[in-house]
Amino acid sequence: MMKFLFLLFFSFLLFIAGQGQAQDLPENIVITNKKKKTRVRAKKDGKLLINVSPRDIQKFRADGYIRYSDFGAKGNGKTDDIDAIASTHAVANQHGLAVKADEEATYYIGGKDRTAIIRTDTDFGMAEFIIDDTNVENRNVSVFMVSSSQQPFHLEGVASLRRNQEKIDVSLPGTCIVTVTDSTVRRYIRYGLNQNNGSPQTDIFVVDKNGQVDTDAPIIWDFNQITEIMALPVDEKTLTITGGRFTTIANQAESRYTYYSRNIAIRRSNVLVDGLEHRISGEGEHGAPYGGFLNIRDCAYVTVQNTVLTGHKTYRTIGAAGKPVSMGSYDLSVNRALNVSFINCRQTNDIDDRTYWGILGSNYCKNLLYDNCTFSRFDAHMGVANATIRNSTLGHMGINAIGTGTLTIENSTIRGRSLVNLRSDYGSTWQGEFNIRDCTFVPHGGRPGNVSLISGSYSGQHDFGYTCYMPEKIIIENLHIDDSNPPENYQGPAIFTDFNPDMTDSSYQEKFPYVKTEKVILQNVTTESGMDVRLSDNLYMFNNVEVIAREK
Repeated sequence: MMKFLFLLFFSFLLFIAGQGQAQDLPENIVITNKKKKTRVRAKKDGKLLINVSPRDIQKFRADGYIRYSDFGAKGNGKTDDIDAIASTHAVANQHGLAVKADEEATYYIGGKDRTAIIRTDTDFGMAEFIIDDTNVENRNVSVFMVSSSQQPFHLEGVASLRRNQEKIDVSLPGTCIVTVTDSTVRRYIRYGLNQNNGSPQTDIFVVDKNGQVDTDAPIIWDFNQITEIMALPVDEKTLTITGGRFTTIANQAESRYTYYSRNIAIRRSNVLVDGLEHRISGEGEHGAPYGGFLNIRDCAYVTVQNTVLTGHKTYRTIGAAGKPVSMGSYDLSVNRALNVSFINCRQTNDIDDRTYWGILGSNYCKNLLYDNCTFSRFDAHMGVANATIRNSTLGHMGINAIGTGTLTIENSTIRGRSLVNLRSDYGSTWQGEFNIRDCTFVPHGGRPGNVSLISGSYSGQHDFGYTCYMPEKIIIENLHIDDSNPPENYQGPAIFTDFNPDMTDSSYQEKFPYVKTEKVILQNVTTESGMDVRLSDNLYMFNNVEVIAREK
């Protein structure tokens, strides 16, 4: 009798737990706990019907985890396992259980319009995952989505914000990420072959329960009005994803800007990705670009470590100006995210091979970090507030950035065309400082070419939607420039490239004046050629820059 009552009580608890969390299930998933065999059935409309027997629930709870094979995954590399994978995570999410891939399994994932939602720790282990993109139903759908069980909400009572504001007058349930938009103001009005009309002014920052803004990731714009402001509670517990050997069979679509999102999307704060590998096969003469196999957005405190990624082949298409352009395709994409770190990561292909696009693209981020990484590129398109690159090697696309705050580069080797390139399509702007120390610069990856440390271009005739700045102060300490393969008539490395060849005297007028660098401090900057570092080919443009050469 006591045993019967215990089982009855246990079943009741399972029923209550299932009912209490069912509201978090995606609309296309239904979970039941009938006394029948555990099984997964996919309807023609795409809905997944999952039955989990009470006995299996008891076993899963006792183990503390669920395996993909528990829901029918074959792991043979041929059968499409995405329904079983999505079902496993749905049940794990409902009961707060971890997920483990089966040892030595190879999971084939075809082009079905299905996303597995990850809300619990997941160990992909040494399992292989083949993601076949040759026939995809919906290119905009992620294969995995790491998400929070917490829901965003509209933030009431905030009518305006100021740059560097330290506190907002709100009371929150806990620490939250706040995203804010003023759709009446356009920023980042792009110039060049991929020109556009800009994007609505937006910002993202972290606020504690008392409304205190984390000033390490400050508010960077004035918002005289706000058209949308949302808050998303930050998950306190770290969600960990480990292992996994992923291979994408590349799409064969036309080379147009129809980005594929067949990826692992991270939309939750406090996430650790450790030991993942991603490779690419089947790239041909044409293909649509990818928006990042690891796609991190609208979150904070994400670390990717001990991870191997792959650069995508560069394809050509027609840009917004009607002319051919190289088309960006990424294995890493970070957008509207704070405090994102890449530690001890590398890519499978040669970082100096120009047939592959740079591996990272980012927008609207704050506090990005590379530490002990070997990648072809660091890139901040529509701004970064504070970035650090240390103990790393960057390849043919080097460091490309616009933004604010401090850009720190230390104990690294840079093999791009310049030490730092300020992106000209967004105004070659950096409102802040550069701190560069203990680095080696190998211009053009060792190929012949003129050498400049800071490159960019600015005509002063285009409105980017903001005042454009050069770094107010640039400090360069203990830099060795390997200019051992100079071009003919080489005059030595320049601090600044010629940002505007038309600005040679006072007759040139900028409609949108450029705020130039005030001070450059050089200490122990050496060259392989033995030639001295000089200011620029355009001495007029930079005639007011103070260059201070310190003793060793």
